[in-house]
Formats: sequence, structure tokens, C-alpha cells
Amino acid sequence: MKILVVKFQVKPEFRDEFIAIGMVDADGSTNTEPGCRRFDFSEDEGNPNTFYFYEVYDNDDAFKAHQATPHFAQYRATLKPEWLAAPTTVARCVNLFPSDADWK
Repeated sequence: MKILVVKFQVKPEFRDEFIAIGMVDADGSTNTEPGCRRFDFSEDEGNPNTFYFYEVYDNDDAFKAHQATPHFAQYRATLKPEWLAAPTTVARCVNLFPSDADWK
């Protein structure tokens, strides 16, 4: 599995735009990519305008396929650096549970 946890801190005035384009990427990933096992889009409960993508792909090839999709291209073209209050961080994780074979 290839797992990413991406953290975004968004300026309040760009919140609605960020949520809209985040939904496009999450929906497209979840509903059109067979190699995408999970794509959660969440907001931090204690820190408004801090958002997370939790992405799980079968492997590197599935992640590369994700990066070649129309919804990802739309997300990349729409998200502007000036929307961000801090640099985006990406944690690349190793799967522990459930086992890779047990992912649904």
C-alpha cells in the first residue's frame, strides 16, 4: 500500500474554494480510480481551516495513475499558493493494519 497524509492550512478567505476543489479530487479519486482504496478529506476539529487528505493506493503505479487523472489535474490547476497560510506537508506512511491483503 502507498499511504499519504497531506496537511493543508488554508487562509480563511479561501476556505470555500479549497473545500470545493478538495471535494472534486476526493470524489474523483474515490469513485473513478480502481487503485485508490481510500481518500478521506477532513477538517481539523480544533484548528479551523486546517485540512487533511488521507489517501491509500494499492501501490506506486496506482498513485501515479491518480496523478494522471482529470480530477487531479483540475485540483492542481485550481489550488493557488496564495490560498495557503503555511506550506503543505506530506507524510508518507507504511501500512500496519489492516494488512495489505485485508484492504477492501
